[in-house]
Amino acid sequence: MGFVSEFKEFISKGNVLDLAVGVIIGAAFGKIVTSLTDDILMPILSIFTGGIDFQNMFVTLDGKSYATLEDAKKAGSAAIAYGNFINAIIYFLIIAFVIFWVVKVANRMKKAPVEVVAVPPPPTTDQQLLMEIRDSLRANRG
Repeated sequence: MGFVSEFKEFISKGNVLDLAVGVIIGAAFGKIVTSLTDDILMPILSIFTGGIDFQNMFVTLDGKSYATLEDAKKAGSAAIAYGNFINAIIYFLIIAFVIFWVVKVANRMKKAPVEVVAVPPPPTTDQQLLMEIRDSLRANRG
């Protein structure tokens, strides 16, 4: 089988197409979560933290002080931007929480599988004949 035909077979499988759709929806979902975090949750969180801006929490390695992380980068100073790391953790927790609820709702919406009761097949002609012989022998004993 040639490379092209193997590739056609691979790409035409349903799982590959499902994965592609999932990646596209995931990218769009990521933008929604980013907006939710940046535009709604972070301002609320800043109220509880006294207006702390996590994006400007950093430590410069040259020992100098800068007003913002952007200023430190413009000056060419190496900086450990631990505030961005905190933001990434918050984004992750929000995404995990939202995915948890999406899966939970999706599982509730699924119909419960219908339980199929297996009915044993009727006896074959040979089995039926043997059962009649058995019953006849039992009746003659008594």
